[in-house]
Amino acid sequence: MKYSIKTQLAISFASLIAVIMVLYLLINNLFLEKFYIAQKEADLVEIYNVINAIEDEADYTNDAFEEDFRKISGANNVELGILWINVEDGSAEILYESRNNRVLRGRLQGYLYGLESVADNKDVLVQTDSYSIQRFSDSVDTTDYLEVWGRLQTGCFFLMRTPIESIRENVKISNQFTSYIIIAGILLSMAFVWWISKKISNPIQELTRISSRMADLDFEAKFTSSVQNEIGELGENFNQMSETLERTISELKTANNELKKDIEKKTRIDEMRKEFLSNVSHELKTPIALIQGYAEGLKECINDDEQSRDFYCDVIMDEASKMNNMVKKLLTLNQLESGTDIVSMERFNLTELMAGVVQSARILAEAKGVSISFDTKEPVYVWGDEFKVEEVATNYISNALNHVYEKGRIEVSICRDADKVRVTVFNTGNSIPEESLDKIWIKFYKVDKARTREYGGSGIGLSIVKAIMDSMNQGYGVYNTNEGVTFWFELDSSKGD
Repeated sequence: MKYSIKTQLAISFASLIAVIMVLYLLINNLFLEKFYIAQKEADLVEIYNVINAIEDEADYTNDAFEEDFRKISGANNVELGILWINVEDGSAEILYESRNNRVLRGRLQGYLYGLESVADNKDVLVQTDSYSIQRFSDSVDTTDYLEVWGRLQTGCFFLMRTPIESIRENVKISNQFTSYIIIAGILLSMAFVWWISKKISNPIQELTRISSRMADLDFEAKFTSSVQNEIGELGENFNQMSETLERTISELKTANNELKKDIEKKTRIDEMRKEFLSNVSHELKTPIALIQGYAEGLKECINDDEQSRDFYCDVIMDEASKMNNMVKKLLTLNQLESGTDIVSMERFNLTELMAGVVQSARILAEAKGVSISFDTKEPVYVWGDEFKVEEVATNYISNALNHVYEKGRIEVSICRDADKVRVTVFNTGNSIPEESLDKIWIKFYKVDKARTREYGGSGIGLSIVKAIMDSMNQGYGVYNTNEGVTFWFELDSSKGD
């Protein structure tokens, strides 16, 4: 991300460090030389105080003074000249001169006699009654010096100086070394700040991704970073919120379905009862007549042979079994349509459910020489009543087994479409007439009554499918293909798979 927290933190801290180091370098360049010179001034004054403490000018000429001066001035590269002037005859005598420096002697005499050529090249920094501190540019050796000259308490005159060029060289070397340190410091700081910002921003970015997935109702997203701070606590709260939202949405979907059913329930119940009685009486008429006829034939001993009697009994038992199966389905359908059966909306793995139904039907399919396939492997999570969806899938596959060609095939598949998941059940066989496509969902409607009676169908299975899908407010349907018929139903997708 162009404006991520990690990038902003890294740039901010790196910029701050760079500004601080550049300011440090700038301050060095502007003030370090002045600071060094001020320090040298203090050192020269300190040496002056030591020399001025000597009370007898004769002490300047002994070896002890030479040794002491070397100790206090060696580290500062200070040169010293001490001149005594005879008041009576005005003669001058050099009492001490470091390194036998005749230039230093001439300079001191020049100051005493006020030569203009000397004064032109100096810049007085400090002026007191006893000494004067000044910067001097020597035209002979083209070197700048920091000088202190004046009069000691012994009455002798003195001149001390130290070259400024060494100070400048030290400042230059110091600034150069500091520049390298600054560059290395900036690079190391940027790497460190990038690492720190990454440690801070990664959990925040994870929370951003989780919140985005939760906005799409994907409640499988969980915070997994192990950070022991406020961000970690916020992540745990996100996890708890995700679980609560998933549970609440499940409850809301269930309540919403219940509310829709309650609104329609009162207006449908009377009509459903009338339709139920009418359909039951119509469907039971044929099997009851058969049972009655064959029972009378047995009673009147129309056929005395045992084989005929067994046939009559088999017909009666078969018709009774069909009646029992039809009554069970009618009771299930009536319960669905009356709204007394509660639909529980929950999130479940549709792939696992369909695989179980297909596996249950595989034995019957193999017995008929029919191949049945289901290739979906990855989990597909949906919202719905898992038990009722299984009943819909079972009805579709049973219907396909009853109508598939011998040696034909059945194909079950799952596909996604936007926020929906569609299940299709295809079987090779005869197409459904176009005028019957919308009617097959009606109770007791049969496209081929002879074939339906042959496998014991009652025309209620697809009506149960319709009732279940309507109870969940989901789509379903059927369409013909070049090779057979495809039934389908849809459920709401849960994006956490």
